[in-house]
Amino acid sequence: MNEVARILEMPPMRVYEVATFYTMYNRSPVGKYFVQVCTTTPCMLGGCGSDAIMKAIEGHLGIKSGGMTDDKLFSLLEVECLGACVNAPMMQINDDYYEDLTPESAVGILKALKASSNVEGLANAAPGQGLPRPGPQSGRQTCEPIQGLTSLTSEPYGNEVLRTDGQL
Repeated sequence: MNEVARILEMPPMRVYEVATFYTMYNRSPVGKYFVQVCTTTPCMLGGCGSDAIMKAIEGHLGIKSGGMTDDKLFSLLEVECLGACVNAPMMQINDDYYEDLTPESAVGILKALKASSNVEGLANAAPGQGLPRPGPQSGRQTCEPIQGLTSLTSEPYGNEVLRTDGQL
């Protein structure tokens, strides 16, 4: 950080402020799988709640937020909003989002990642082979309601006629 400050010709404190504020800057090494669990209000209230997810992950990995497993495979961090509120609760592992989590599905994802890390040549495997599928874990495809379409199920307006003179 001091070198960055020197190159940019700015006080080192300005670099430290940025590096300590944003969670995407890691000031110490992280594991192969960097697990970030959102604990902002929508994730805390959605589904089973992010507190239950966090507790299950901490129990499974044997580490607390900010820690790394002894095998350096997993790092865990409690973070603020990751922007997938509609599919709460969720976590990000490296660049992938895992949404609509339950404690069981969160631990299942970690187990699958650990198992896949023991497979030789996984880097050359076909996409999705041996790895959990990112996205909603509830069976839905994106952020559509689980029970199906609930709004805009009919034409939004009645018998309106558009003007033919080009005016609004």
